[in-house]
Amino acid sequence: MIKVLFDLKKEYYFSALFPLYKEMEKDPDYEIYFHIGKDQRRFLGIFLITETSRIASNLRKQGYKITEKTEGFDLVICGDVLKHPERYGDCIRVHVDHGVGIKTLRIRNIVRQKGYHYHVFLEGQYWYDYIRSLGWEDKANFYITGIPKLDQFFWKGYYDNDKLLQKLGLNPNKKTVLFAPSYKPSCIKFLKEKITNLLPEYYLIIKLHPYSWAGKYAPHSQHKFYEKLAKKNKEVFLIPKDDFDIYPYMYLADTMVSDTSSVINEFLALGKHGIIYVLPFEKLNHSDGMSVLSIDPKEWLKGAFPHMFKPDDLLPAVESALNPTPEMKKKLVDYRSYFFSGLDGKSAERVKIKIDEIMERNDK
Repeated sequence: MIKVLFDLKKEYYFSALFPLYKEMEKDPDYEIYFHIGKDQRRFLGIFLITETSRIASNLRKQGYKITEKTEGFDLVICGDVLKHPERYGDCIRVHVDHGVGIKTLRIRNIVRQKGYHYHVFLEGQYWYDYIRSLGWEDKANFYITGIPKLDQFFWKGYYDNDKLLQKLGLNPNKKTVLFAPSYKPSCIKFLKEKITNLLPEYYLIIKLHPYSWAGKYAPHSQHKFYEKLAKKNKEVFLIPKDDFDIYPYMYLADTMVSDTSSVINEFLALGKHGIIYVLPFEKLNHSDGMSVLSIDPKEWLKGAFPHMFKPDDLLPAVESALNPTPEMKKKLVDYRSYFFSGLDGKSAERVKIKIDEIMERNDK
């Protein structure tokens, strides 16, 4: 029996780990547990409150095995590098990223954990080429399998647009725009209430990053502003803070607006044209000088996704995304095939096959 630990550092990572868990639980050779991180939120602007007990309780009710232990496992699977990796002992570490955007943090974090080896599963050729451009292709074992997180998009009938339209009370003949800004850097402070310029021609669904609710990495003002906005406008729908799965809304939306968030690439995976708000900042760098983003946002999906530089660009950008030219459609196909491999709902199967091989080699 192979003991497996799914390391759930943040609650919203669950959707990224779920398809692989679903695949692995079919195999009686694997005994699977979840370990829950602190996932803190800020209370009264001062105190940090851990959510571990609440998250663990919710998962136990759904039948998942929860453990406080981190040692004694043969295999650990994570949506980001392990915090305090020494606590996990001698194990095989598998990294399936919780986001598939252009932020460099995931590869930076892997490389910074010197002395700890990861098996990293990538969504497509683009990320491997970027890693190779840094000369880091030997810093881990990399596999281009497609990423399990996206599988749910391609499971037949998994998301039901008709049911979601009925739940939200939306007219299916009216187009829907999803607004999903990142928490930092974010276009929130630039667009603010101007996002409602889309009304009444379009429905507006707003999905905030979990950090926009928690108050630890972004101010509570981010969610408070949109809570008030949704109360004032019956055609604005703010997704509740405890609904972490943006995918049903992405599957429904006709187009979406975001900035540096990974949801831009995930919308590309669906074959839809989204809109990128290019933030008016100089090039962003980490403390060690490494760029925060792997691509200049002005060049990101250029020619396929309209770009915004100021709030007044919103309506023209939406019109463009909803009525793409033949050239935009061709560009989208080209980007999609470069950024992603295996958009077929079977990435978790491929990752599982590779994990089986890794574990078998490790036994010898």
